[in-house]
Amino acid sequence: MKLLNTLMLSTALLSASAFAQEQDLDPAIDAAKEINESAAKSQQKINGITDQIDSKLQQFKTLNKEIEGLEIYNSQLLKQIANQEQEMADLNAAIDEVSVIERQITPLMIRMINGLEQFIELDVPFLPEERSERISSLKSMMDRADVAASEKFRRVMEAYQVEMDYGRTMEAYTGLHEINGQERDVEFLRLGRTALIYQTRDAGMQGVWNKQTRQWEELDSSYRTQVTKALRMAKKQLAPDLLMLPVAITD
Repeated sequence: MKLLNTLMLSTALLSASAFAQEQDLDPAIDAAKEINESAAKSQQKINGITDQIDSKLQQFKTLNKEIEGLEIYNSQLLKQIANQEQEMADLNAAIDEVSVIERQITPLMIRMINGLEQFIELDVPFLPEERSERISSLKSMMDRADVAASEKFRRVMEAYQVEMDYGRTMEAYTGLHEINGQERDVEFLRLGRTALIYQTRDAGMQGVWNKQTRQWEELDSSYRTQVTKALRMAKKQLAPDLLMLPVAITD
């Protein structure tokens, strides 16, 4: 019985000791918990700060790329502006040159028109109304301010080209011609500038322009067939063929 009491006392002492030790460890455990919780919060803050740093770093890199792009763009713009300024300078210089050329070319065109007018007056008298009207139109154009100098020059050169083409073409056209003091309806035949011949509608009369005397002269009736044939060739009613026509009449 005494032994049993002794064991029970020992057990009680051990329990009391363990309880006392447990009470002694509670503050340490609580402190450890607080430390762990504080450490977890600190880690969360660190993680948040790290994320912010990464975000700012990414923004910084993005901004750097944008700045680099803007620098390249600005550099290109500066080159374009420099080129445009050079083009403006060249254009102003060209405008000045054009003004000088225009002042020089206008008198030249007037001389060309006058020269063409004199040439037509001395030339074989074919298409007199048409050619005279062309000269009048050119003179009128030269007085107009709404026509550019380039267009004026083009039209003057076009008139010269038309006159040049007359020298290498064959043409038939109708008109009125005075024969023996009476106007008659005739057909004119132009062979370049080599010959200008007329024939009445009934083919009863024909004549030729004499370059030497600058007068019309009657052609013998023996030329009637050849003149008729030539007129049909000029109208493209016959294929080109050999013709026997007077090309010049001298005293």
